Amino acid sequence: MRPDEAARATTDRSTLRPTRPHAGGSTGTEALRPADERLNTLVREIDLDVPGSVQCRLEGLLAERVKEAHGADETFGRDIADRVARFALGGGHRIRPQFLWWGVRAAGLPTFDEVVAALRLGSALELIQTCALIHDDVMDAAPSRRGHPAVHVDLAGRYEAGSGRAATRFGESAAILAGDLALAWADDELAALDLPAPQANGVRAVWAQMRMEMVAGQYLDVQGELTRNRSLARSIRAAYLKTALYTVERPLQLGTLIAGVREEVARALCAGGRSIGLAFQLRNDLLDVFGRPRGETNPVGADVRSGKPTYLIALTQARAEADGDHRAMAILRDNVGQPDLDDSGLNEVRQVIERSGASRLVLEKIGRLHAQSMRHLASVEIDPVARDRLVRLMGVAAGKDAPDIAREPARRAGPARIGADEVASS
Repeated sequence: MRPDEAARATTDRSTLRPTRPHAGGSTGTEALRPADERLNTLVREIDLDVPGSVQCRLEGLLAERVKEAHGADETFGRDIADRVARFALGGGHRIRPQFLWWGVRAAGLPTFDEVVAALRLGSALELIQTCALIHDDVMDAAPSRRGHPAVHVDLAGRYEAGSGRAATRFGESAAILAGDLALAWADDELAALDLPAPQANGVRAVWAQMRMEMVAGQYLDVQGELTRNRSLARSIRAAYLKTALYTVERPLQLGTLIAGVREEVARALCAGGRSIGLAFQLRNDLLDVFGRPRGETNPVGADVRSGKPTYLIALTQARAEADGDHRAMAILRDNVGQPDLDDSGLNEVRQVIERSGASRLVLEKIGRLHAQSMRHLASVEIDPVARDRLVRLMGVAAGKDAPDIAREPARRAGPARIGADEVASS
């Protein structure tokens, strides 16, 4: 049975319910019953390509949902549902489903029902991410995403002839509806989970919490852009809500709930996920200013132009204020949050960040957070395959698969402890 077949299966599964091997011991493949051998093969295939397995599930799911949308109304299906499907299938690293899967695998070989639940919920995570990105592009007035016109731009272009500003407004409104549809489809997947009541209730509670945290983090971003609130405490809180929790910790937690992982193991995995999630966001903050790896298509400097109150900018401002560097403060005041900022202005901001030592301090913090995540992972006994893959995945999230961005050394050990600055290093 292939991973895509498993995700669509609705027939009797009683012959594919093995006894779960102990998380830290042998997987028992040498003594498996025929049904267990089939399940073991299925799990190993997913292990080798979690993103591809989730992609298969998404393709089948979205084909059904798009057909239903066209049945409701052809225009709606063509304009909205088709675009949501193309967006969800058209890119992304599937990092959230990967953390979810390895949270499941931490307990050893999952049951067939748990495999199906993991693929369903992994697909749901991709759909909620589709909602978040479509809405994010509207809020940021971003012209493109993944090398293509953003959904609101694409929709406005479809009806632009003779409409002017009305088409722009239409595109933004329609894109909000497209994001809403993706979120509705994500919740449909959650509702379809077939798990025992204790597991299902736990998953639903964490899912609801995760959705609220994602919205809260995004709100802190847009509110910070307006108010220019660049406190270190606020920037860390936003990163914690919108990335550390949403991207890593909650997906891991959902996986542990599906599989019924022991409480102490789940706590350690979630703590490690929180650390690496913060590292992931801090690395993205650096890449937005100093350049993205080859193959990444998001524009450089978008956060600077939008005035997003990132930890990198907050730390730079805090150090400039501590030094009494009025020229640096003026450059930040005049350039950060300017939508039409040119490359020259962006370079000025880069130079201020480098001279302050903030970029080096952020890199050092990423290293500490990665080390913390490794300590949490090492503190508990889990399936050895899951441990190896989580080590690799957390390394990728922290940028350990790529050379560090060269920076001038920090002038001193760091600014005075300012509020929640220490949250990310504890």
